[in-house]
Amino acid sequence: MASIRIEEQSPENFVFSSRAKITTLVLMGVGLICLIASYFVDGGEGHHMRFWTNLLHNSVFFLGIAALAGFALAAFTTAYAGWFVQFKRVWESFASFLLPGLFLMGILIVGLFLHSHHIYHWNDEAAVAGDEILTHKSSFLNKYWYAGGTILFVGLWYFLLGKMRNLSLAEDLDDKDTDFSYYRSYKKYAAIFLPIFGFTSAALIWQWIMSIDSHWYSTMFAWYATASLFVAMTALTIMLLIYLKSRGYYLGVNAEHFHDLGKYLFAISIFWTYLWFSQYMLIWYANVGEETIYFRERQDNYPVLFWANLAINFLLPFFILMRNDTKRKMGTLFFASAFVFFGHWLDYFQMIKPGARLTLIELEEHSTAHGEGEEHATMNHQEEALGEEEGHDVLALDDDHAADLQGDVDAEEVVSEDNTVSDEAKYADATDIEEIDNIRTEGQNVNSAGLPVPTDPNNPRLQVGAQTVSDTNNVPLTSEFRGGPPEGEGTDGPREFAAVMERNETDVFEPNHYIQEQYVDDSELEMQGHLEVAGGHSEEKHTLGFKFGYTLPGLLEIGTFLGFFGGFLFFTLGQLAKARLEPRHDPYLEESVHHHT
Repeated sequence: MASIRIEEQSPENFVFSSRAKITTLVLMGVGLICLIASYFVDGGEGHHMRFWTNLLHNSVFFLGIAALAGFALAAFTTAYAGWFVQFKRVWESFASFLLPGLFLMGILIVGLFLHSHHIYHWNDEAAVAGDEILTHKSSFLNKYWYAGGTILFVGLWYFLLGKMRNLSLAEDLDDKDTDFSYYRSYKKYAAIFLPIFGFTSAALIWQWIMSIDSHWYSTMFAWYATASLFVAMTALTIMLLIYLKSRGYYLGVNAEHFHDLGKYLFAISIFWTYLWFSQYMLIWYANVGEETIYFRERQDNYPVLFWANLAINFLLPFFILMRNDTKRKMGTLFFASAFVFFGHWLDYFQMIKPGARLTLIELEEHSTAHGEGEEHATMNHQEEALGEEEGHDVLALDDDHAADLQGDVDAEEVVSEDNTVSDEAKYADATDIEEIDNIRTEGQNVNSAGLPVPTDPNNPRLQVGAQTVSDTNNVPLTSEFRGGPPEGEGTDGPREFAAVMERNETDVFEPNHYIQEQYVDDSELEMQGHLEVAGGHSEEKHTLGFKFGYTLPGLLEIGTFLGFFGGFLFFTLGQLAKARLEPRHDPYLEESVHHHT
């Protein structure tokens, strides 16, 4: 009798009012304008990356909400749950958005084949050929797998969930079904859907989202991204039910149902945080360059986005929904749901945009390098032609000019009979030559700075007149550091000392490139090479400037989000208006009506 009383009080069918249609259509129009504008207003970098990432972001987000609504239906049905039956038509309507979502992903697939967008680094054949990691992943990360998996898997989801909805609608029309045959078939399709969705959803998340950072991978990413979508779906369910109740629908849905939905919103938010922390902590603790590059990029260049994601999606629901009574208050629950819904849209934003921006930077660098390479090739060709002409001129020099040059050299240096540079020439620019000669006359050895050093008649390097002293520990001498020793004659006297003193501290204490290559272990160089390949660039810390649409969502991103949100509601409310709001012959309807916690 309780169900009959509710039917008398509640309208059986939802009426999609003109006001609601106009509101959602206006949102769709705003979103379409913002999406088109992002195609042209992209910061001048070309490739229309902002447009394509906005399309990918919102398509995957709302398609994922539709898929997770179907997952909730299947999971609760196979678990013999009854508390949700009153409003299960809401989730069935959500799941129907899989078809428009597949169409939106089809636009991205066409762009992938036509090379209209460059979101995925692995779609560049030249880059794959020169990248060992991308070559290894190419059997999975390719446009055929992407297109085939998307069409086949999402199409299969839509087929199974569509069969479930058709059985649910047929159950309402058959008053003679006393053995619940429709429900048993409904549960059978739900059981088939669950394992298929479990395996295929992970593969599509890897393709759609994780492969944007094509060198990076995480075995927890699919869990993390799916939990984010489940929380967003639960938050949207709460907001829509509160709206429908305010319009006089679903009067049988009471505080107990919202309390259960609030508990799921709270619990899966904590589960999402657990996955976030587990992924971050394990990667941080292992400190493997192939893995840390993902979080390092977001912490260094997107700190506001990185920490806001955690604050909105964990701290806010944790402190608001931790109290039992807040999950029964419509205002508080709607407020928390709205923030969490937007927060997980922001979560997908930070999954997509930083990796896409790095791909964009690499594309620009590749284009610049290609342009410079052509320019250098032209310049080298011109220099070669010029060099040939100059070569003939050099050969035409006469002997008199060569003799003049030799005379200048002879006049510059005074050379003794045994072809050694004399002390007068060697120390011509020193003010203490006389003092140094006196010291050597006394039988003492001096170094290049004029200071006395020990002598040993048995060691030729420690005899009087030797210029350097070295031990057997292979410690690099001062002249072996960056900058190298001064070339030419007279480098072992005060001239060398003056040249060394002119070097700064970096010159003295930082080995030059030659010394580094000589003394660095080969394994360290190999590891450095692996890190550069794994990250797609060197591990040297870089800082990217602020850029709307990448560092934080800009007005175009917010407008596009509102447009997709309006489109999702327009389609969902339209589906909701095609059938009874409450499944009249569902065997668990009475349990849902009398549900209490």
